Amino acid sequence: MSEKQALQLVCASCGAVNRVPASRLADRPVCGKCKSLILSGEAINVGDANFARWLQKNDLPVVVDFWAPWCGPCVSFAPVYKDVAKRWAGRARFLKLDTEAQPVTAGQYQIRSIPTLMVFSQGREVVRNAGALPPAQFEQWLANYLPRH
Repeated sequence: MSEKQALQLVCASCGAVNRVPASRLADRPVCGKCKSLILSGEAINVGDANFARWLQKNDLPVVVDFWAPWCGPCVSFAPVYKDVAKRWAGRARFLKLDTEAQPVTAGQYQIRSIPTLMVFSQGREVVRNAGALPPAQFEQWLANYLPRH
């Protein structure tokens, strides 16, 4: 990716699509519409209504944690996912989708076990992993599928 290339990024606060130069990702860019941080490092809760927008309108890869609140491994994995999302904020967007509350998207991606982790690039599924991962293994898994800094 060229340093002058502008990337499309969806704002978690208002949903606006922003264009941010690749060379400015580390500069804590803010949304042109609502002035919130675009790459806050937070895992973003998404639903059936906005999931496709996140995949189609983000030029950074998108990592998704498909989970449910009654799932013990999902709940145990949540702090790991949150921590990694903060550390990898400029390399990918991190989303969480509650499969119980958002059955349409869960069905569309044929989520059969949870947690299921998926990486998308340019709106297409790159890889998926069923089951929670320990922190080091999760980061190694991501490093295999996300671009280098």
